[in-house]
Amino acid sequence: MHRDDFKNTENWLTELESGGSVTARNGKLSIDVPRGCTVWFRHELVGPLVIEYEAMAVAKGGLNDRVSDLNCFWMSQDDPSKVKRNGTFASYDMLRCYYVGLGGNANTTTRFRRYIGQAGNRPLLPEHDLSAPEFLLKPNTPQKIRIVANGKHIEYARDGKTLFTYDDPEPYVCGWFGLRTVASHLEIQKFRVWQG
Repeated sequence: MHRDDFKNTENWLTELESGGSVTARNGKLSIDVPRGCTVWFRHELVGPLVIEYEAMAVAKGGLNDRVSDLNCFWMSQDDPSKVKRNGTFASYDMLRCYYVGLGGNANTTTRFRRYIGQAGNRPLLPEHDLSAPEFLLKPNTPQKIRIVANGKHIEYARDGKTLFTYDDPEPYVCGWFGLRTVASHLEIQKFRVWQG
């Protein structure tokens, strides 16, 4: 359905809390930011589908090379070209979408949430709150992310291992995808969306 090998950033919209850079070079999208940032894919996605990409948390001595927050939203009901946000995490509370925070909170948690469009309310089930080392980020280590949105069946996997599955009685079946991070340096490549 879609692919991006990051020759440029024309397929993406960036929301920055406090500066930083989002650039495309050598087949990689580099997100290098001192505070919050969300980078939205411009095209609405319609399920059933599979989203795949490779990602790495960079730790090579750069100013923002903090290994944390390889996060994403998917099936967001708000068109990011029409609803602008300021990059702070709280500004996304009103979304209706799915979200995974991989290595969040300074790489101490990995969490799945189903956003319901209520300020201050980001529901979190106990089984979707992971903190064991195998669920966190390793610096400078490429990893393959795979997201499934197939009607009620929602799934998030890393390197072939499923971290979260969710059977949604009222699924979000279309919407927008966004990469999210806070005070870190990420590299993204080989972005693909498949009909699922």
